[in-house]
Amino acid sequence: MTQAPFSKLLQQIAAIARDAAEAILVVYGEDFEVERKQDHSPVTAADLAAQRVITAGLATLDDILPVISEEARAAPWSQRREWQRYWLVDPLDGTREFIKRNGEFTVNIALIENHQPVLGVVLAPVTGELYVAARGEGAWLQRETGGAWQRIGTRRMAEPATVAGSRSHGGSGAALLQQLIGDDYASTPLGSSLKFCVVARGDADVYLRRGATSEWDTAAAQSVLEEAGGAVLDLAGEPLRYNRGDSLINPEFIAVGDVSIDWKARLQSADMDAS
Repeated sequence: MTQAPFSKLLQQIAAIARDAAEAILVVYGEDFEVERKQDHSPVTAADLAAQRVITAGLATLDDILPVISEEARAAPWSQRREWQRYWLVDPLDGTREFIKRNGEFTVNIALIENHQPVLGVVLAPVTGELYVAARGEGAWLQRETGGAWQRIGTRRMAEPATVAGSRSHGGSGAALLQQLIGDDYASTPLGSSLKFCVVARGDADVYLRRGATSEWDTAAAQSVLEEAGGAVLDLAGEPLRYNRGDSLINPEFIAVGDVSIDWKARLQSADMDAS
C-alpha cells in the first residue's frame, strides 16, 4: 500500500470513510426501501449503516469530539455555541443519486475549528475515489483503495469556463452565472459534493448553489477545495462558515477554483445590477 503523504489523523478519517463506504455498498447491492424524514428528504438503510460506522470510528480516536451529523439529532445551539472543535458528518451525501443508482454519492467527514473546516474527507463509494485534505497539508486524491496518492490543485479559469451543476436540484443560477463569468460556458451535471471535487482537481471552474443546503453537505468538500487552492464564498463574497447559530442551513454560495479573480467584487456588481 502506498504511504500516505499526510498526517495520521487524516489517514484515520480516510480509513473510517472507507469502512463507511463498504457498509453503503452492501445496501447498494440489494433491494432497499426508501423512507422519508420530517423534511421529506429520502433516507435509506445505507445512510443509517454509514452513520453507525462513522460514529463508532470517531469514538476510537485519541481526541473525542462532539459530532454533528445529518442522520442524528443535532445538539441545541445553547450547547453548540460553546464548541470550538467538532466533527461534521454526512454519512451519505446524495441519497437521491444513491436511489437512482448512478454512483454519484459520497461519504463526507469534516473537522471544524472555530467555524472553519480544517480537515475534510470526501469518498465516492462506487468509484472508490477518495479526496482528502487538511489545513497546511494540501489536497490529495486516491483513485482506488491502496492506490497512489495524487496531489490535486485548481486551475486558472478556462475560456470558456466549465460549471459543475447539480444532478438532482434544478438550476436557478443561470442569470447570476452569466453576470459572473459570461454567456459562454460549459455545464457538467454531478451529484453530491463531487461538484466541489471536480473544481478542486482542476476539471471545472465554478459551482454555484442557489437554494438551501445544510452545513454537513459542504464542509468536507470545502476543506478539499480550499487546500487545492480554491474557495467557497457566500454571495456577499465571504468564506462559508459553520456553527453560526441555531440553524444549520447554509447561505447560498459559489465554489470557485481561480482565486486570482476578485469574486467579491463580481458578486457585489451582480447584486447591484439585480437591485
